[in-house]
Amino acid sequence: MRRELFQASLLLGTLAFAATTAHSQQVVHALAGKVTAIYPATNSIKITTDDGSMGLFEVMTKANTPLNFDKGIKAMTVPAGAFTKANDQVVLFFFGDDAVRTAVAVEDLGASPLVKSVGTVVKLDKHDHLLTILSSAGAEQTFHMDAKTLGDGSQGVVKADKLDIDKGAKVRVTAVTENGAQTALFIRALSL
Repeated sequence: MRRELFQASLLLGTLAFAATTAHSQQVVHALAGKVTAIYPATNSIKITTDDGSMGLFEVMTKANTPLNFDKGIKAMTVPAGAFTKANDQVVLFFFGDDAVRTAVAVEDLGASPLVKSVGTVVKLDKHDHLLTILSSAGAEQTFHMDAKTLGDGSQGVVKADKLDIDKGAKVRVTAVTENGAQTALFIRALSL
C-alpha cells in the first residue's frame, strides 16, 4: 500500500514538474519591419513594423531563458544583442505582450526591395509551396514559399510548411521578387 501511494505521489510530482516546465517556456513570435535605432546603453531596439507602428523591444540578456524557438529557425538568425545594423529590413523574433516585448533574435532581410502585402488567404498549398491571397485592393497575389520562408501564427514562429492558417484568415506577407516571381520571406497571421 505504501509503495503504491509512493509511486502515485512520484507520478503526480513528475507530471506537475513537467507541466510547470512546459508552461514556463516563452513562445517566440516574429514580425517584419525596419530597425530605426539600436540603443546599446539600454539594451533595446526600435523598429517600425510593416503595419507602420513603432515598437521598442528590450534585448534579451539572460541566455538561460527557456524559449519555444525552433532550432532550425534560430540557426538562421543573429542574437538580438549582436545585431548592429540600423535602417535594415528585418524579421525580429521576440516574446512578450504589447506592454513588454523582448527581442531574442534578428534575421536581416538584405538590401533587395521588398514586396509588402496584406490580404486574406485564398489558398495555402503546402504541397506546391504556394500561398495565394486576395489583397485589400481586390487582386489575387501568389507567393512561392521556400525552405527559408517563415510564418508566425498562434503557435509562434515556424517554417512555412508548418504554418497553420485557414482560408479567409488575414495575413501580412513580406516578399522579394526574383525572376518575375514573388517569394515570401515572412508570413504573419494578423488575427493572433
